[in-house]
Amino acid sequence: MGFFDRLFGKKEKEQLDKGLEKTRETFFSRVTKAIAGKSAVDDEVLDQLEEALITADVGVDTTLAIIEKIQARVSKDKYLGTDALNGILQEEIRAILVDDEDDTLKRFDIPEGKKPFVMLVVGVNGVGKTTTIGKLATNFKAAGKTVMLGAADTFRAAAVDQLTIWSERAGVAIVKKEMGSDPASVAFDTVNSAVAKDVDIVIIDTAGRLHNKAHLMEELSKIKRVIQKVIPDAPHETLLVLDGTTGQNAIEQARHFSAATDVSALAITKLDGTAKGGIVLAIANQFKIPVKFIGVGEQASDLIVFDKKAFVEGLFKL
Repeated sequence: MGFFDRLFGKKEKEQLDKGLEKTRETFFSRVTKAIAGKSAVDDEVLDQLEEALITADVGVDTTLAIIEKIQARVSKDKYLGTDALNGILQEEIRAILVDDEDDTLKRFDIPEGKKPFVMLVVGVNGVGKTTTIGKLATNFKAAGKTVMLGAADTFRAAAVDQLTIWSERAGVAIVKKEMGSDPASVAFDTVNSAVAKDVDIVIIDTAGRLHNKAHLMEELSKIKRVIQKVIPDAPHETLLVLDGTTGQNAIEQARHFSAATDVSALAITKLDGTAKGGIVLAIANQFKIPVKFIGVGEQASDLIVFDKKAFVEGLFKL
């Protein structure tokens, strides 16, 4: 058994299944209803399947793409029965989820030659961004990595305080300044200190304000520029944190942040509190960005690496 297998073992599978419980109860029950008493996949079955997907917040565009592919398979095989529909549906959903070309971070490791590895974490206030950073720090530390946090969300004292608590809990270093300080200066000092102290991974928190997209773009661009004065190819990862309970609003957030910076990975939080876990599919399909982590609770152990096979199985688990 490899390290990644240990990271996503029986316990994590159980956490995921529990986290998807509300979505599964809504989604799978509708799929079951759609095929009840039917021997073949007909228009009525497809209409009800479409409704089930949209109800789970898979989104209209993604839903139509899935339905069209199933229709193509039905037209090709006139005798396709409803007993095969679950398997086909799972295949099509898995195909939508973007493969992660580099699973290094999902193993809580860093790529060779990228030390310190700099991760910029973005997302609006209230999505669980600071908590996600704390969970990441805890997991990287547990994997034997040295970690430094940068509290560049200097517009909210609560964000700095919360990140400080997580740093103390995880036993990792933190760089912070007084409220109202220039976020870019915090980021610069963080990477400078990380280089001097030979730290493995730097995780920088950023302000999550969307009321002025131009200002957001300017601020994130400035942070990137000052980081690159120290480490030219940084940040190595820009992780967008989205709240799974916000449904389609999360897509709007992804659109804003994707326009403002080069988002390279997603973390979806609070999936345990929503029946709309299909939002993961909608975002993956629209933005072609891999999901690397999902949150299913408040503890550090409740941040689990994303496994698309297990995720799809969790939606259909009886």
